[in-house]
Amino acid sequence: MYFRRTFFLPLLLSLAPATGWALGIRIPDQNPAATARGDAFAATADNPSAIYYNPAGITQLDGTRALVGAYAITLKDRVSLDSGEHSSFSSTNTDFQFAPQSYLTWKPPQSPLALGFGIYAPFGFALHYPDDTPIRTLAHIGKIEYLTMNPVMALKVTRSFSIAIGATINYGKATLERGVLAPGDRFRFVGDGVGYGLNAGVLWNPHRMHHFGLSYRAPNEIDFDGHTHLQYDGFTVPTPFGPFPVPGVDRREEADATIKFPQTLVFGYAFTPTDDWNFEFDLDWADWDSLNTVTLHQKSGDVLLPFNWRSSFMFEFGVTKKFAYGLHASAGYVYSENSVPNESFNPIVPDSNRHIFSVGLGQQFTSLSWDLAYQYTYGPGRRIEQGTAADGTYRFDSHAVTLSIGYHF
Repeated sequence: MYFRRTFFLPLLLSLAPATGWALGIRIPDQNPAATARGDAFAATADNPSAIYYNPAGITQLDGTRALVGAYAITLKDRVSLDSGEHSSFSSTNTDFQFAPQSYLTWKPPQSPLALGFGIYAPFGFALHYPDDTPIRTLAHIGKIEYLTMNPVMALKVTRSFSIAIGATINYGKATLERGVLAPGDRFRFVGDGVGYGLNAGVLWNPHRMHHFGLSYRAPNEIDFDGHTHLQYDGFTVPTPFGPFPVPGVDRREEADATIKFPQTLVFGYAFTPTDDWNFEFDLDWADWDSLNTVTLHQKSGDVLLPFNWRSSFMFEFGVTKKFAYGLHASAGYVYSENSVPNESFNPIVPDSNRHIFSVGLGQQFTSLSWDLAYQYTYGPGRRIEQGTAADGTYRFDSHAVTLSIGYHF
């Protein structure tokens, strides 16, 4: 038992970065009208998805309004390793993955107070590499399911100035699996939990052509409570005294790890030269510096999971043009900075600087509305040279579509 523990604890320590795969996949796309314009929406925030983008914006929405939709994405990470068999391959989960979006707002006519409630997924998705690749002991499967419930309250302080605050109740489930020694074996962690936070917003419209928005989301942490499963077949170690058999292991034990999710701050400026045109720029900051070392607690021994990520910005640009019959068309571009330094890189979170392009159409009727958007993300080749099995070039691309239907009571 002592031999197995001293042998496998360093091995598990070497697995550490893989549990961070999902934390590099933030989902800022919470409504197609916003996604179509590069998510530059904090200073406009004129539909119920303002609950996410800037909750102060719901003071612009009289009556009762409901908005439901979904974001669907197919993503691929293409890997070219420096050496080894099967040095060029891709992640295998190319099917569409979905994130839900639903919002409800209520504001009586002439009232300065507005209330809202949203359910959406600000983090998530999965990545799956083949089990026979040279990086299988670094990355095999990573998956996170994350859902936020968000009640908000907004107040129109003056004709041009609104503020808002809300609470976030966040459920997360994480799954990590990676190889140990040979194809077919595995080390797997599965856990889920609930965390709490808040969001707030400010909207200022000093002039009909100039609009400013500020949106803040507080950090929160989730204690992922679950179990680990270590499974590998027995093998023989040659020694000067003859072969030494090492028995196989199939062990499941309770485990938990507390992970901090970052605070975010978004500043937006919108320019509307006429009623038919809207231009907006948003600066979106995520405090990934708060994610340093996570401890995985289990009976056989704690495991330290070093991340050492860094804060990053997204630069978001969008334009919307309105036409007759309530139609509008939008286009957007986002430049998203990499959050994972080379020293902390792991293939299960293939983060990189990314270029995001989007277009969309929508229509507003008297009570009904719809929006549809397409988004393409391109991550140029990122070179990793850290003296590990992960050394090589990583390229990323994804395609996403998102649709919503709204109704005004």
